[in-house]
Amino acid sequence: MVTNLHKLGTQAEKSIWIVGAARSGKTDRLVEQFCLWSKTVKTGPATVSSRGAGGRRRAGQTAPAILVLAANGDNRLELADRIAIATQGKYAFHSTTPFGFFEQEVLLFWPLLVESLDLRAQFPRRLQPETELELAARLWRRSLDEGILQQTGVSQNRMVRRTLDLLQLAAVSGTPREEIPRILEQGFVGSGGSNHLWASTGELLETWREWCLKRGFLTYGIVCELYWRDLLPNPAYQQQLASRYQAVIADDVDDYPAISRDLFDRMLDAGAAGAFSYNPDGGVRLGLGADTQYLGELESRCATVENLDARSGLAAEIGAVAVSLAVNSDGFYPLGLSLPGSVRSLETTSRAQLLRETAELIVDAVKSQAVEPQEIAVIAPGMDAIARYSLTEILARSGIAAASLNDQRPLSTTPEIRALLTLLALVYPGLGREVDRDAVAEMLVILGSQKHGELVETADSDSTSEIPAKMENQKSIDPVRAGLIADHCFCPELDRPQLLAVAAFPRWDRLGHRAAFAYEQIVEWIEQQRSQQQERLLPSPIALLDRAIQKFLISDRNLPYDRLSALRELMETAAHYWEIHGRMQRQEPTNSSESETIAQFIQLLRTGTVTANPFPVRPEGPAARAVTLANIFQYRSSRRAHKWHFWLDAGSPLWLSGGAATLFGAPLFVRSQLGRPWQTEEETAADQQRLRRILVDLLSRCQVLYLCHSELAVNGQEQTGPLLPLINSSVSCQQSP
Repeated sequence: MVTNLHKLGTQAEKSIWIVGAARSGKTDRLVEQFCLWSKTVKTGPATVSSRGAGGRRRAGQTAPAILVLAANGDNRLELADRIAIATQGKYAFHSTTPFGFFEQEVLLFWPLLVESLDLRAQFPRRLQPETELELAARLWRRSLDEGILQQTGVSQNRMVRRTLDLLQLAAVSGTPREEIPRILEQGFVGSGGSNHLWASTGELLETWREWCLKRGFLTYGIVCELYWRDLLPNPAYQQQLASRYQAVIADDVDDYPAISRDLFDRMLDAGAAGAFSYNPDGGVRLGLGADTQYLGELESRCATVENLDARSGLAAEIGAVAVSLAVNSDGFYPLGLSLPGSVRSLETTSRAQLLRETAELIVDAVKSQAVEPQEIAVIAPGMDAIARYSLTEILARSGIAAASLNDQRPLSTTPEIRALLTLLALVYPGLGREVDRDAVAEMLVILGSQKHGELVETADSDSTSEIPAKMENQKSIDPVRAGLIADHCFCPELDRPQLLAVAAFPRWDRLGHRAAFAYEQIVEWIEQQRSQQQERLLPSPIALLDRAIQKFLISDRNLPYDRLSALRELMETAAHYWEIHGRMQRQEPTNSSESETIAQFIQLLRTGTVTANPFPVRPEGPAARAVTLANIFQYRSSRRAHKWHFWLDAGSPLWLSGGAATLFGAPLFVRSQLGRPWQTEEETAADQQRLRRILVDLLSRCQVLYLCHSELAVNGQEQTGPLLPLINSSVSCQQSP
């Protein structure tokens, strides 16, 4: 390791390239370098910017002169905290992600872009992916209906998403959008698609871009293109960039898009210092916009190269053997091979049995105090809903919590969200098609449930005593009672579906006082909101959602973090949806009613388009002592490490792809590959390299490994994945005396 550290001087003396495997100390070294530079760089009072937008400056405060970048939001929080602790919070710095920086700069210097591109002077608004998909599909409706934008076996929604992703891939790679048709023609010769399709794709993307900029809408792809193509070359912006930042620290640049390299080159040319960490076994986002090889060439711009050779975890012990078995063994493993006792296997016939035995093994390990729950991670190429539910339920029976890592499930999978959507349909007119008996029953269970944590008491059906006032916080409608109420008190109508009084149920006394009282409270509240809506006293559907959340969901209970996150995402999505709708109505008024807009919003959520993607936070309380459940991509992106790993579905062929979907056409936009079609040999080599990176990376993050394998997959087919030789070797070693 190079230990000669330099203070800020000429560019040739100050840039540092730090290369090493996972857990080798690269981030620690960056923090150390920040501490050294912070003493020589002119900064103001300590302010750490959040979410990439920058902290607010007080009068006379000097701007943060060091730009600190991390690959994603979770890593950004971790790096910012470590720097703040190491410097005792004395120095200002700007912490963000690459895209967070691009977006911030485009918004901050929007007037420059308005002038240079002759845009309409209005504040821009970035579209969320689901809104982008909906608006693009609406704009391209004629082409979709006429089959112009169509590929065999690809749905319309998927085709729209693919097309939008092409604009994003071109933007993050620094490729002019005009080149997209040519690149597709060259890259997909004889492998699906036609020149007419690719030409139409280019025309539709040009139309989409112009449509967005005219209305002040920005997408991920448009933001990145505006930054590298229009803003970064602007002399006025370059001057501002050079005056704001004297140094840049970037962690895990192997996961950055190609245009990040253009930014770094510009900063280094202007005299800024640079410290970059690079993991040759990283590249988690390859195929999703990252250009690992191109960022790796940044090493030539750095005067000092530090190689951190230390291998952590099991990678030091069996990394080379595991790679050899999985990548080079052709399905066989050498006789006499000895794996350490820290590598174990769990084999079953069916996957259901595998899930059960894996959970039981974890329970036994925790109860025997061999390992703590927070020291365990269950990792699979695809952590499906069945696996999450099974593992969570079995562990919960033994009092062990399980937490899914970045579990981006559709909002509509959350019961509270479905209940709120049903409420919208009951309050606003003309939404009868959006509500049915089952939805009403579920809503009554959710909104009529009792205070969290208290036991449900069965009300005496023959009792006629009054309900005390305090019972409002102890209300309870169970699924059986909810079904009875929905059967007898829900009146479906296209224009005004409604809930009748409880007395409409001839045997309402069978419900019990608690359920009857809770139901009447819900009905009364809905009628109040209806009345206010008719008198135009209900500002918007967003206000209704907020009122319902305050009244029924958080006033008398403590919801789990994932439910609160879903509610927050719902409110953010609703606010975004109506803001975009309002802007479009001002620019292009239509005759659509408020109810039609609400119906579109409900359908958007129910189709599963919108997912809960909460801002990253640190778990507290019981959640901090939970077993981690994640797929390979999520786990590697988080850069976490656990003492024990359970590799679920170890025999699955999905290990070869890492379980992460590659964007359509992504390999064609890598700088070294630009437009050149991949041969079969190149694809095979790329898959093997990905598998090698996955194995080395994951093995660096654990000390004990369980290979959990079932002979049959969920569909009943035999598992024949690339890790079978490693599994067989582990079994052989376990059986050896």
